Amino acid sequence: MIGFILTGHGNFSLGVKSAVDMVAGDTPAFKAVPFDGTSTDTYAADLRAAISELREECDGVVVFCDLLGGTPFNQAMLASQVIDNVEVVAGVNLPMLIELIVMRGAYATAEETAEAAVTVGTAGVCHKKLEPMGDDEDDEM
Repeated sequence: MIGFILTGHGNFSLGVKSAVDMVAGDTPAFKAVPFDGTSTDTYAADLRAAISELREECDGVVVFCDLLGGTPFNQAMLASQVIDNVEVVAGVNLPMLIELIVMRGAYATAEETAEAAVTVGTAGVCHKKLEPMGDDEDDEM
């Protein structure tokens, strides 16, 4: 099984994990590690500990971050240099996580899971529009 870490600024990871739990149920090997902005050193240690813990029980770990280039992403990338079989994906969204949880067994490696995340996450972003309802004179009678 591939472990999932969800991280981001403020309560982002906790809120998204709450939504995932609501839709997909309680998910094993899935942790949220929030970055509250106070201490990068403490956050880095917490993130590495969570990754290491999941790495001991899983074949690999994918770290899902809210934003490319932010502290959570940067710290996840640094952790991936020293912990084997860790992949990092930036720009996480709810459709991405739900699809990956449902299809978790379909991906053999953390790298395959990360590649699928980008594909599924991109497909989950779209623009839809309903046409405005016109004033139909027949409706008034």
